[in-house]
Amino acid sequence: MIQRVLKIEDAKYSSIFLFGARQTGKTTLLLSLFPNSHFYDLLENDTYERLRRNPSLLRQELQNCPQEEIVIIDEIQLIPELLNEVHWLITRRDLHFILSGSSARKLKRKGVNTLGGRAIRNVLYPLVSAEIPDFDIIKAVNRGMLPTHYLAPNDQLLRKRLQAYVSVYLREEIAAEALVRRLPSFTKFMEVAALTDGEMINYRNVAQDCGIDAKTVKEYFNILEQTLIGYLVPAFSRTVKRRINQAPRFYYFDVALPNYLLHRQGLEPGNEEFGHAFEHLLIQEIIAYLGYNNIEDALSYWHTYTGYEVDAVLGDAQVAIEFKSSTEVKSRHLRGLKAFKEEHPDARLIIVSLDTQPRIFNDVEVMPAVHFLKQLWQGNIFKQ
Repeated sequence: MIQRVLKIEDAKYSSIFLFGARQTGKTTLLLSLFPNSHFYDLLENDTYERLRRNPSLLRQELQNCPQEEIVIIDEIQLIPELLNEVHWLITRRDLHFILSGSSARKLKRKGVNTLGGRAIRNVLYPLVSAEIPDFDIIKAVNRGMLPTHYLAPNDQLLRKRLQAYVSVYLREEIAAEALVRRLPSFTKFMEVAALTDGEMINYRNVAQDCGIDAKTVKEYFNILEQTLIGYLVPAFSRTVKRRINQAPRFYYFDVALPNYLLHRQGLEPGNEEFGHAFEHLLIQEIIAYLGYNNIEDALSYWHTYTGYEVDAVLGDAQVAIEFKSSTEVKSRHLRGLKAFKEEHPDARLIIVSLDTQPRIFNDVEVMPAVHFLKQLWQGNIFKQ
C-alpha cells in the first residue's frame, strides 16, 4: 500500500474536515490511519437512509463514547444535517470527528452548521512523487496522479477510468449539486478551460468560445476552484520597474484532466504538448507540497508585458522557478529568470528540466525534474 504524506495527526487533538476531489484516496487513507475508529460511510445505502431519516441517531449511538474518541463520517456533504449532531458531540462529549467530503462549497451552499471553527481543514491531493518509491515522471505526465489512474495496469483501462471520471463526476455530479444551471455550457467551458490550462485567463475570450458571458465564466472558474477541481494561481504583484500582467493562471487539479479533455496521449519529451503537461505536473506537486505544509499564499507566477516570464514564484520572491522539458538547458531558457533577478536580486533561481545531472549554469541551478521533486519534498526548495 502507498504511504501518503498526509497523516492527519491533528485528529488526536481536534476535529478535522478532510476535503479532496473524488478518487484522491480519502476513504482508503482514513481506513488505513484509523482502522479501529467508528466509521460512518454515507455511500452505504443503509447507513445513509438510516441517518438521513433520523440524524439524531448519531448522537444516540455515540453519546457514551469515551472522551477524545475519533469518529469518521465519510462523504459528510450527503447529509449536512448531521453537523448539528456533530457539533453537540464535540462540545458536550469532547469527541474528535474526521469529516470527509469533496469540497466545502457544498456545505456552505446549503447554509449548514460548519462547526464555527471547531474543525481544522485538511486537503488530500492526488498522489505525489514522494509517495511513490519507483516514481516515473513520464508515466505521471501521461496518466496524472490520481491513484486509480497512475496505478492502472494498462492504457486501455486508464482511458475508460478517465472517461468515467470526467463524465460521471466532473459533469453529472456538479450538475446534480445544482452548482450550474446549464450543463451543456459548463461541459463546453470545461473543454475550453483545458485549453487555457497553465495560461493566463482571458475571461472575455473564454466567454466567446463558450457562448456565455464573462461573469458566468468567472463563476465557473470559481466553482472549479471551490470544488477542488482546479486552482487559480495569482500573478506575482510586487513590481519594481517592469509592468506585469495581473490575470491569474488556471490549472486543473490533476494533469490527467487536460490530457483527457484535449485528447493528449502518448506524450514524449520533445514536443510542445509534453512541455505543457510537464509544467502542469510540477506545479501540481508544488501546490500539494505547500498545502501539506500549511504554507498559504506562497505560489504565484511572473509575466511582464514585454514577454519575460517565470512559471513559479515562491514566497515574496525568495525562489523563482522555470520549467523546461528540454534534455539540455541552454542560455535562451534563462532569459525570464535573469530578468526576474534584475528586479529581485536576492531570489534563488532554479530551472527544472530533463537534464541528466544537476549543475550551475550562469548562476542558475539546473535541476533534473526528479531531483527537483526530491529536494522539494525534503524541504530544500522552500520553507516558511
